[in-house]
Amino acid sequence: MKRLACIVVGGGPAGLSTALFLAHGAPELTSRIVVLEKERYPREKFCAGAVGARADRALASIGVTVDVPSVPISGLLLSAMGRSVLAREEGAGRVVRRIEFDHALAEAARARKIRVSDGVRATGIRVGAHGVAVETSAGLLEADVVVGADGVGSMVRKATGAPRSPYLAQAIEVDTEPLPGDRPRDVLVFDVSRREITGYAWEFPTLVDGREMVCRGVYALKADSRNEAPDIEQVLAEELEARGLELRRYRKKRYAERGFHGRGPGASRRVLLAGEAFGIDPVTGEGIAQAIQFGAAAGAYLARKIRARDFFFYDWERFVRSTSVGRDLVVRSSLVNLAYGAHRAKVERFLVDSPEFLEVGLQHFAGHPWSKRAVGRSLARGGATLLREIFSPDALSSPASGALP
Repeated sequence: MKRLACIVVGGGPAGLSTALFLAHGAPELTSRIVVLEKERYPREKFCAGAVGARADRALASIGVTVDVPSVPISGLLLSAMGRSVLAREEGAGRVVRRIEFDHALAEAARARKIRVSDGVRATGIRVGAHGVAVETSAGLLEADVVVGADGVGSMVRKATGAPRSPYLAQAIEVDTEPLPGDRPRDVLVFDVSRREITGYAWEFPTLVDGREMVCRGVYALKADSRNEAPDIEQVLAEELEARGLELRRYRKKRYAERGFHGRGPGASRRVLLAGEAFGIDPVTGEGIAQAIQFGAAAGAYLARKIRARDFFFYDWERFVRSTSVGRDLVVRSSLVNLAYGAHRAKVERFLVDSPEFLEVGLQHFAGHPWSKRAVGRSLARGGATLLREIFSPDALSSPASGALP
């Protein structure tokens, strides 16, 4: 085999999008791009499956459509402080099953003549002055660059010594039958009422083998591995029991997520990290849309770098921060203590008092322009006062008791 231009380790949305956008930006490299996926498609991937419409729009910009069974989303409901508030935005996104979505995206890459090797595990990396050697279960591959898009436990990140984010989240979910008291099937439900977790319980409509179901789960973030992890299974059991459901009746799906923190450049000579290997939104754990946007940024960046034969990725972090997904991650990671720290109750009270602010959040999820009316009203309802209080000199100079470590 001739020397490859790029080896992408990880065949999820981040890795496949990186390959697709690289091939789009530098078509002459298409035959020299390989995506390695350790499992065989269609493979299961535990994930609640909410995809903001901005992800589909990014793929559509290069002519890619992922046509899989989906539940359209046009609403978001937040429960907090004993109250609930609903925001609406048509075309906000959809809920998919990753077993179907990732497979369809891989087929889209193959249709573009990108080589997607599923059932091939990357086991080691050696970076040299003249290239990268990747040891795999199918033999040795050599390339100009390697992209680590291999998720929360990224082998590429570990092999290259890149620092990891301290924000590690745990999630657990089950798929249950719909219940009479459920919200409409175009609404994502988030409940932040449980104070024993830095996170939330969720309910998302979903389709399982064509059947209307509801994905119910719990997300909990911690910022220090020394802290005791909350018992999210017990929290989920109690949430289900309140709805007349028994956890033991359903298949439990547990998984971890790694949040973006901004430590380290996420790249070194000939090696670049993308998607969850780099870090996703630590506040909500949203990952699919950000992974696809990350892939779009990585593909465009690599097309320019490989063409120029410039394999020193010293400017990758600066480039990422100049993109919409980079700015988004920086903002969201800066809000961790605001969402779950000493001011949590004030923030939640503001949110349930300000449906316009949630409307803006849903517009952001969709990738739609923010409503100036909604922004103005949310500030008028107390947003400006809350920000002044939280970021006052006195608040900033005193330790925030209850903030994440």
